[in-house]
Amino acid sequence: MTDIATQNDSDANAILAALGNRSVVLIGMMGVGKSSVGRRLAGRLGIPFVDADSEIEKAAGMSIADIFARHGEPDFRSGEARVIARLLDGGPQVLATGGGAFVNPNTRNTVRAHGISIWLKAELDVLLRRISKRRNERPLLQTGDPAETLRTLLAEREPTYALADLTVQSSDVSHDAVVADVMTALAAFLGAPRKGPGA
Repeated sequence: MTDIATQNDSDANAILAALGNRSVVLIGMMGVGKSSVGRRLAGRLGIPFVDADSEIEKAAGMSIADIFARHGEPDFRSGEARVIARLLDGGPQVLATGGGAFVNPNTRNTVRAHGISIWLKAELDVLLRRISKRRNERPLLQTGDPAETLRTLLAEREPTYALADLTVQSSDVSHDAVVADVMTALAAFLGAPRKGPGA
């Protein structure tokens, strides 16, 4: 009898074959779990995980908070678009992007050309709980009312996030459960035959 690990490998292989050289690009608000889910998803698929924000910091030689403080958001977004375009030349991979990346039309077009975009969607209360511990690392939340700022950002960005190829809910469940949902959504979108549980 085939065990679950082997079934999961078959699922991953079918998704990879259909994916080709394209990347799986995770988009969504800060705190939604793009990096945590992305690392686990890359492990399931056996391809590299890349965090766009980390690559931007490497390229700039400073933290994202410092880039915002010294150069402003427009300069950051311009550099972000260049870094993501460069990274998408190296697929297949799982690429986690910053919360505002997909809002940039150039970045959105690049993702569309070289990847499958997945919006990890979470409700405001879930996001607030998750980011409360790391608010100081979020330049856009350095305001008098971070919760209201987040609410405004979410309202502004959701219509653009909705343009992603796929939407997967990221609620208060384990990251592994979200990864399983992403695998199911990817398999269906790519027309990859599934053999694992729930197939």
